[in-house]
Amino acid sequence: MNLAFVGGTHRTVPLALRERLAFSTEQATEALRRFRERFPGREGVLLSTCNRVEFYTAGENDAVPPLPEQMVSFLAECRGIDAHVLRGVLSGESDGAAARHLFSVAAGLDSMVLGEPQIVAQVKQAWSLAQQNQTAGPLTGEMFQAAFRTAKRVASETSIGRERLSIPSIAVADFARGVFEHFDDKRVLLIGAGKMAAETLRYLREAGARDVVVVNRSAERAAALATQLGARTGRFESLAAELAAADLVVSTTGATTPIVTPELYSVVEADRGSRPLVVLDLAVPRDFDPRIGDRPGVWLYSIDDLASACAANRRSRQREIPAAMAIVEEETYRFMGDLHHRSTAPVIEQLRAGWSETGETELDRLFRRLPALDESARAEIRQAFDRYAAKLLHSPLASLRKESRSGPPHGLLDALKRLFDLKD
Repeated sequence: MNLAFVGGTHRTVPLALRERLAFSTEQATEALRRFRERFPGREGVLLSTCNRVEFYTAGENDAVPPLPEQMVSFLAECRGIDAHVLRGVLSGESDGAAARHLFSVAAGLDSMVLGEPQIVAQVKQAWSLAQQNQTAGPLTGEMFQAAFRTAKRVASETSIGRERLSIPSIAVADFARGVFEHFDDKRVLLIGAGKMAAETLRYLREAGARDVVVVNRSAERAAALATQLGARTGRFESLAAELAAADLVVSTTGATTPIVTPELYSVVEADRGSRPLVVLDLAVPRDFDPRIGDRPGVWLYSIDDLASACAANRRSRQREIPAAMAIVEEETYRFMGDLHHRSTAPVIEQLRAGWSETGETELDRLFRRLPALDESARAEIRQAFDRYAAKLLHSPLASLRKESRSGPPHGLLDALKRLFDLKD
């Protein structure tokens, strides 16, 4: 059995390329369908967030995971990108290193904001989508469940995630406040109605924002978020007018192309006069064409502009990293040990079946020679045989368990097969 992943993050993939590589839910569904057809018998889970795109694969026996080069080409094909462009920025790991990486991701240790609480929910969504599209399986199932357990332990046993620091909180605290001293007299326009939009609105409320308008292509979702958090709704069709009236814009949609182009903003600019505009574009792909940031009076920040603030956040939490990584290592060791021990199951079953068959044969012969034995005596003898067989099997099975903790016990398995004439 084998595990692998291929992917890239904000540290290795430039934002402009990350935008092209990002998968919406519909695009991820189509990619999983292609994976299922292209690599039958393999398991696959696609994780795509603002800061990473990673494809986890697994397979047993002859159905080994696709090679890294194959997965890079597959991702390139899914997103219409030249594979040569991706080969320099995507990398991968296998087996224990792949599991360790996923556990670190789920625990928020590989995030732009160390300990980011949203990532474990995104990992769960990726796993759920794989289940819905029938690319999940027992190997990825065990690995992802172990990842969720790791994330829970890191959150409860360390203080990395105690403060609610996230991309929206840093965007508001470090960037918007860099332009505006207070928000109680500012009009805030929130474009998008997903989880990141909701969290950003909560931070803005805590920072004093009172006049907040939510717009979204789905008017129902905009109304639901506005009602939940005490904001007003606007019409997506009137986006230009809403932009003209806003002081601060937070955009978090899942659009695949910019929703605010230079042409649209030129219309908005004429109505704004000289009023400054702060735009926190937290979407990937970006909602605002980056050229708008060159316009007078516009402070346009993309998700990659948060990197320095996030680095400072990471430095302040460095002291917790050793304890968190110790949990990751412990869970990786536990998971890989369980996985390697799982590979011994067929040999163990053959061994037990062989001993059981031999025992039954000898018991039948004994009972034929001693016909006077009643059922109670026969049951007692049968239990004695079972206990004896279990004791004889205990040592080799314990050795298998011990050997599994440090890696696949191929040598011991081969020895048992030869000693007991077990067939593959």
